[in-house]
Amino acid sequence: MVTNQVVLSELEAKSTSKVIPVILLFVAVLTLSFAAILIKWSEQDIGPNATVFNRFWISFVVLGLLQGIKSLVSQFSGNSPTQQHTYTLQDVLLLIVSAIVTSISQISWCWSLTETSVANANLLHNLTPVFTTLGGWLLLGHYFDRKFLMGMALAMGGALTIGIQDLHIAAHNLIGDAWALLSAVFYAANFLVSEKLRVKFPTITILIWSCLLRSFLTFPVVLFTENRLFPSSLQGWLAVIFLAVVCQVIGAGILIYSIKRFSSGFTSLFLLLEPIITTILAWFIFAESLSLVNMLIFSIVLVGIYLAKTGQGSDKAEMKIVAEDIVSESSGS
Repeated sequence: MVTNQVVLSELEAKSTSKVIPVILLFVAVLTLSFAAILIKWSEQDIGPNATVFNRFWISFVVLGLLQGIKSLVSQFSGNSPTQQHTYTLQDVLLLIVSAIVTSISQISWCWSLTETSVANANLLHNLTPVFTTLGGWLLLGHYFDRKFLMGMALAMGGALTIGIQDLHIAAHNLIGDAWALLSAVFYAANFLVSEKLRVKFPTITILIWSCLLRSFLTFPVVLFTENRLFPSSLQGWLAVIFLAVVCQVIGAGILIYSIKRFSSGFTSLFLLLEPIITTILAWFIFAESLSLVNMLIFSIVLVGIYLAKTGQGSDKAEMKIVAEDIVSESSGS
């Protein structure tokens, strides 16, 4: 009887340890889905580049305060101080590359919207999981089985269906389409670099460096392209503050944290839910139209993500076991 209770408790602990990380990923996507709405509110007061700049410097301040509070609590509680990491040249380069590729991705995305339709831009940008999965296989040694790839294809097929309905194929759209495709490539590169950084650094360290470097990168862009650097109204300030805290600190923070557990390919695949959730939020907040097709696509993407999660290639612990089995079989033969 006691043995059965112990076994049941162990099974419950294992199932909980598998479910909680997935719930956290969903929370990350949910918080990131508010970004479009908050940006829409912010741009009633300041321009898009100023919105991005304020998002990053406010995030840097918030993260710095959290890190300071964490250090003070450790000192007063008598716990061991936070581990100090030594930065090698490779670490510094990876941190800089992470900030650069993300900035290029955002700039490419903005340029694509000026040269092609929103449908084309969304369609091509949603190809990010393909580049992330391919990059993880080529550069990080990730292994993906058929079930994972089928789930990815199903989830992407559902997400791309929205864009295909309004796809415009024309010669004058080619430049914008190329910018959108480039944004997907560099967004995937950011996932791969973040996964590499998570091997050594905690989430908050990566976020602090990322927000600081991206603030420096976007500051001159704002000076040259816009007349106003900071919001001038309470609504504007609330929009950029919530954008920083909710989307950048919480949403992006959970994504980077999750890369320690899940592969970058699966994490980027989960983000396919973001435009769908944004559509639902826009329906609820701005009373925008929401069709049954949107709900059907939402269900298809969920099924695809479930297949990918149960397949080989989402969980790093399982990927490590498979890799060890392959090595042992090779050495045994």
